[in-house]
Amino acid sequence: MNLLDPAIATYLDNLVPERPAELRDMERVAESTNFPIIGPASGQLCYLVARMIGARRVFELGSGYGYSTAWFARAVRENGGGEVHHVVWDTDLSNRARKHLEQLGYSALVRYHVAEAVETLRATDGPFDLIFNDINKRDYPASIDVILPKLRRGGVLIIDNLLWSGRILDDADQSPDTQGVRAVTRRIMESSDWIASIVPVRDGVLVAYRT
Repeated sequence: MNLLDPAIATYLDNLVPERPAELRDMERVAESTNFPIIGPASGQLCYLVARMIGARRVFELGSGYGYSTAWFARAVRENGGGEVHHVVWDTDLSNRARKHLEQLGYSALVRYHVAEAVETLRATDGPFDLIFNDINKRDYPASIDVILPKLRRGGVLIIDNLLWSGRILDDADQSPDTQGVRAVTRRIMESSDWIASIVPVRDGVLVAYRT
């Protein structure tokens, strides 16, 4: 669910500069199958942040079929090269991502993992310039203990879905996923380890600078 007025959401997406045909095709597939990609406006935000901090090592916790990966890979390439770690449980999603990212010309930048995302990050040498978090929401709070030591000081953590379709406002919703979103929001916003803000694009994107 997009909390923004549909006309505003469309307006923001339409402000994003024209994308390659392959990326447009990925957007059409997501729309026709209801697959939860971050969308153009959020993708542009991720790309912008990665470019601003000169990110050359990016790790994605939950990567789908490579849509967000493409935005990060573009930034990394323009920053002089490096690597983006694409992590999903599902072999089919990983294979689809490989095909899309190859068509976009990003294959040399992407490292593919078919595994549990947090444990893969734990086992991968840091530090990273940027970590993107889009795993099961109930697992958000515990993931921070792994993310923090893997992210360089001055690096950025981006977490998706922190407005959670408005469910965070429903006191009767005590589901594990909603509680996870609430808990990770409190932890980041109240910690001296981070300077953070939630950008109300799509379903809420938290951008946190590691102090």
